[in-house]
Amino acid sequence: MKIYADRFPTALRQLLTDLLVVVWVYAAIRFALWLHDLVEKLAVPGQKLEGAGGGLADNLADAGGKVGRVPLVGDELTGPFTKAAEAARAVAEAGRDQQELVGQLALALTVAVLVFPFGLVLFGWLPLRVRWMRRAGAAKALAAAPAGRDLLALRALAGQPLAKLNRIAPDVAEAWRRGDGETVDALAALELRGLGLRTGR
Repeated sequence: MKIYADRFPTALRQLLTDLLVVVWVYAAIRFALWLHDLVEKLAVPGQKLEGAGGGLADNLADAGGKVGRVPLVGDELTGPFTKAAEAARAVAEAGRDQQELVGQLALALTVAVLVFPFGLVLFGWLPLRVRWMRRAGAAKALAAAPAGRDLLALRALAGQPLAKLNRIAPDVAEAWRRGDGETVDALAALELRGLGLRTGR
C-alpha cells in the first residue's frame, strides 16, 4: 500500500502554510537588510568628518613641520599648528566613533526586527510542522503494516467528526466491530486524509 500526497484541504492547507512561512521569512530578511542599509546611511556624515579631520590634521602637521625649520622662532611657531592638528585628529576620531555607533545601531535594529518573525517560525510553526511530520510518518508506518488499517480505523472512530463517520456507514461502529473490510478501509482512508495523506493500491 503506497501513500501519496493528498490533494484535499489538509494537504493544501499544509502547503499554503509552508509557502506563507517561506514568504514571511524572506520578507523579514529583506526588510531587515533594507533597514540596515538605511541606518548605515547615517554613517556618511561621520565618514566625511573623519576624512576631513584626518586630512586637515595631516596638512597642519606638515605645515607645522615646515614652520619648525624656521631659525630661532621655529619651535614657537610650531605650537599652534600642533594643537590645531590634535584638534583635527579629535574631529576625525569623533567621526570614527559616530560610524561605529551607527554600525552598532544598524546591527541591533536588524536583530530586533528579525527576532519576532523568526520567533514565530521557530516556536510557533516549526513545532506544529514537526508534530505533523511525526503523525504522518506514524500513519505511513501503520498503513504499511498488516494490522495497521485496523488501528487507523480505530483512530478515525475516536477522532474524526461524526458527520464524516456517518457517510461511511449508518452504524459505522458496529460495522467496524464486525470487521467489515470495506468499512475498515474507508475509516483508515478517512484518518489518512485527515493527515493530508491518502492510500493507493
